[in-house]
Amino acid sequence: MTENLKQSLRDSKGARWFALSVVAFTMLCGYYITDAMNPLKPLLETQLGWTSGEFGVFAGAYGWFNVFLLMLIFGGIILDKMGVRFTGIGAAILMIIGTAVNYYSVSPFFPSTDLSFFGLRLQVLVACLGFATFGVGAEVAGITVSRVIVKWFKGKEMALAMGLEMATARMGTLLAMAIPLPLANYLGGVSKPILVGLILLCVGLVSFMVYCIQDKKLEQEGVEEEASEEEFKISDIKEIVTNGGFWLLALLCVLFYSAIFPWIKFSADLMINKYQVDPALAGLIPALLPMGCLVLTPLFGSIYDHKGKGATIMIIGALLLIAVHIVFLLPIAEWIIAMIATITLGITLSLLPSAMWPSVPKIIPERLLGTAYALTFWVQNWGLLAVPTVLGLVLNYTNAEVLPTKTFVKETIEQSYHNYAEQLGLDHLSKDKFNEEVGITTNEVVNYILCESDYEASENLKVSDLDDDELSDMYYVLIESLRREGLDKEALKAEFDKQIKTLTMSYAQSYKLPLRYNYLWPNVIFVIFGLLSLLIAFMLKLRDKKYNYGLELPNIEK
Repeated sequence: MTENLKQSLRDSKGARWFALSVVAFTMLCGYYITDAMNPLKPLLETQLGWTSGEFGVFAGAYGWFNVFLLMLIFGGIILDKMGVRFTGIGAAILMIIGTAVNYYSVSPFFPSTDLSFFGLRLQVLVACLGFATFGVGAEVAGITVSRVIVKWFKGKEMALAMGLEMATARMGTLLAMAIPLPLANYLGGVSKPILVGLILLCVGLVSFMVYCIQDKKLEQEGVEEEASEEEFKISDIKEIVTNGGFWLLALLCVLFYSAIFPWIKFSADLMINKYQVDPALAGLIPALLPMGCLVLTPLFGSIYDHKGKGATIMIIGALLLIAVHIVFLLPIAEWIIAMIATITLGITLSLLPSAMWPSVPKIIPERLLGTAYALTFWVQNWGLLAVPTVLGLVLNYTNAEVLPTKTFVKETIEQSYHNYAEQLGLDHLSKDKFNEEVGITTNEVVNYILCESDYEASENLKVSDLDDDELSDMYYVLIESLRREGLDKEALKAEFDKQIKTLTMSYAQSYKLPLRYNYLWPNVIFVIFGLLSLLIAFMLKLRDKKYNYGLELPNIEK
């Protein structure tokens, strides 16, 4: 009778799939914030003056505390000692706190200052600290949800469950790529999409609390987490780190995700600069990436559950990864090619992880799974920290004149707005609102230029060679001609904003202003990661044959 009670909830399909659905929604909310700033990179440059290097540092800040303060390791130990309820709620609260700090840093409430620390402007540093705090919560939430799935689905549809959880979470990535830029443009500020994410995370916390009720019922029936049956010891970490199979999985994890998640960070900017996609739509192509995950991750997980072949699936995923990044490397600027490659990358993101994560319990004892997942995520976070930072620096170094040129255009427009503030109806605006107006116009002007497929930039032009008086004089002639038409302030402003794009385009074409980033070297880096992933996947398959982990065997026990 006790045994029947112990198994009753886990034997109920409705109960275990309900448990999965609520924790998966919490992860969806977290994934939105993970990528919400990505499509905003052009706005961060034109409105807040961020460089590609600063954006890269911000993107890499996600892993600061996880890597350097070992917060993920501690999170895994806490998970093994305290269980999924305590750890999950704590992780959700950390995500909310980090996002609140991030929102404040890019909001109009943040004070204008030239202060800098450790080589970072105060605004960027605060944003990084917020994102780093969020990163701790997001990664600990990830290992907690993995442990939840093992707890409810071991010996059942575990790979399918992990696939469905990842597919649901990727919906957050889809939303993060598709809506922040239109939302920021419509509401007039880069902070608004982050505020939406903050609200979502609060809903996600409530969702996890609902799961906790279900988990408590399972515990009351006598089903405890294995950690409570055998006390976790710090010395048990040695059992994990001396396991060669664990390190192959961890290396495959960091290499594979370093070729995808950092790409997502820069993907909208890539679409604008290489494929001349309208910035208002640029996030929609990367948003296609999670679409494949919605159907294919559960499908591939189900195949692993019933047929096995986990190591083989990982090899095929690595091959697809290489092929996709070679396509992005080719000198082809057709958006349809970018769209097909992105969809294929989504298939890759479905294929390899659907076999990789369910393979961990085959290599590591269940009592150490929390710490094992934490160590795996910790290794992964080295890539999530270093790769975006390196990509930003590489973009800065190989496109040294792009940001100074954008700054040149912005300062010229700003000067014109100052000169004619009264005529344009801007004299009553606060400093922050005035700067926002300048940033929006500058962004529209730059995007207007980038969307021209036949635009040819100079490789040798230096901003110091440009004459800002010439462009200012052109704006002067424009405003004077518009004033003579007797337009009211609102109409004058609208017409000035409209014609300034054409005028600046003419100037940019005449001098071939370098406004586009060349993504050649970042794409080379991604191809290298793909090749290394393939090598590690082959090594893992060979080790599986030697030590009989069962990676090629089905997950469902018969």
